[in-house]
Amino acid sequence: MYKKENLHSRNNRSGTNFHDKKSPHETIERELDGLRVIPLGGLGEVGRNMMVLEWEESALIIDVGLNFPMEKTPGVDYIIPNISYLEKSKKKIMGVVLTHGHYDHIGALPYILDKIGNPPLFGSALTLGITQKRQEEFPLQPKLKLNEIKEGDKIELGPFSVEFFHQNHNVPDGHGIVVETPVGNVVHTSDFKFDSTPTNAPPTNFERLQEIAKKGVLFLMSDSTGAEAEGRSLSEKLIAENLEKIFAKAEGRIIAATFASLINRVQDIITISEKYGRKVVVEGYGMKTNLEIASNLNLIKTKKGTLIPAEKASDYPDNKLTILSTGAQGEGNAALMRILSKQHRFFQLKKGDSVVLSSSVIPGNERAVQNLKDDIMRQGAEIFHSQMMDIHAKGHAQQEELREMIQIMKPRFFMPIHGQYSMMASHAALAEREGIPKKNIALIDNGFIVTLNPDKINISKKPVPVAPVMVDGSGIGDVGGVVLHDRMDLAESGIFVVIAVIDKKTRKIKNSPDIISRGFVYLRESQVLLTEVRKKVMEIISKGGKQKKAVKDIKPEIKTKIEGFLYSKTGRRPMVLPVVIEI
Repeated sequence: MYKKENLHSRNNRSGTNFHDKKSPHETIERELDGLRVIPLGGLGEVGRNMMVLEWEESALIIDVGLNFPMEKTPGVDYIIPNISYLEKSKKKIMGVVLTHGHYDHIGALPYILDKIGNPPLFGSALTLGITQKRQEEFPLQPKLKLNEIKEGDKIELGPFSVEFFHQNHNVPDGHGIVVETPVGNVVHTSDFKFDSTPTNAPPTNFERLQEIAKKGVLFLMSDSTGAEAEGRSLSEKLIAENLEKIFAKAEGRIIAATFASLINRVQDIITISEKYGRKVVVEGYGMKTNLEIASNLNLIKTKKGTLIPAEKASDYPDNKLTILSTGAQGEGNAALMRILSKQHRFFQLKKGDSVVLSSSVIPGNERAVQNLKDDIMRQGAEIFHSQMMDIHAKGHAQQEELREMIQIMKPRFFMPIHGQYSMMASHAALAEREGIPKKNIALIDNGFIVTLNPDKINISKKPVPVAPVMVDGSGIGDVGGVVLHDRMDLAESGIFVVIAVIDKKTRKIKNSPDIISRGFVYLRESQVLLTEVRKKVMEIISKGGKQKKAVKDIKPEIKTKIEGFLYSKTGRRPMVLPVVIEI
């Protein structure tokens, strides 16, 4: 069970100041003695964030996120953490702390929670609201044990005392956490940036950060996503000002596309629309869902009559209409793409429209976004995007802010988290320049165990299992490397199926083999090639029959020889599937 307290209603614990503490006479050398920190996702990648803290027979989980499919994972819906390490000891899990409501931090919960014993969840009102809404898509899963927290709350989970502090990000109600452990205080920044002029959210509370630092920070885990970018991240106030400049000049409809999770940006677009007398139509399932959740929590505020359904849009002139949609990444099924492709029930792009892409380009989506911009311009609309003007601010601290976080916290030990390896390496180098000895910095990959004591840090030589788990439809973990490799082969070279029927007694082929080709050659235009293939197959089967080979031995021979033959004729290697039937 757990106990919840509010820091303002009780005296703070004195804690331990590790900057003043003398080194102990003895240090524990064994790897498993001390606080164990185990990243199961989020290191060496952007997404799939999941961190585990262990002390003796108790464990605390921070975030359970997913990642989205990449070029090398065709057909996959999501990529989630590997929890095989936790499944064997689920009874020791005291709880799951959720830092904020982005899917790369909460999205894997429906696939994982029941497998680790359905422990209690702790998060802000918005974070839990998004979590609960997503859980409704999985009616067979157990009921969630939701526990709402606010800044200043402290919860006791076994040997862990967890305190929450406000962090600015591009979704409201996000928190960093401080975990008091038997060996010292651990700070997890979550995704953050320092913004002194945010919109629809309080600014960074530096006094609170300094209060945390005064208690002593043994270990700092800090967001690395922006670690390769110099300077500071842009303030949301500047973004709102630039968006307003577009609204002030626009003479037709404004179609504003952004991430559904950027709730503060959604609020800004609605507020500016109201200022210029525009009605707002919200399009996209994720956008509508998050807007509903945030509105119910009073995190999105609109004037009465501002939001209208799409079917009422034709009642208003173009210069009094804003369409707020998903699809800034060029996703094929998103609202913006349906408008562009003339598949939307109520809207089609036309000359005079202004399309605002208020988002960054997710790595891997560059080509899709470029095609999106081309399509918009071909149809005569005016386009605005972040390469033209500052209409999008990333939610992650850049080098100056990361340096400031280290300077405030003054940790004894440091670990960069949340980012590709190059991002984490840049962050580690920055920490070293700020005076943290290299030996005190854990630059690691997923799965490696960091063991902490007040005066010592150790990194395991071998990782726990962290191979990504693929979610494909209703299947979880049944798509692995072999399947993905086959899918990539099919996408690149296609499939070539050879079907032969042989007489069980005589071992002779009964008819000319049938051939099916998909993604390799068009059969009607390749008759000469197909005739040669049939001849080769008949020769292989005839020879095998004379040698009294079993079908299981003939099939691999057909596969190998036909693959070689097709490559010699076409320079391509389709997946060859021989089907040999005995009758």
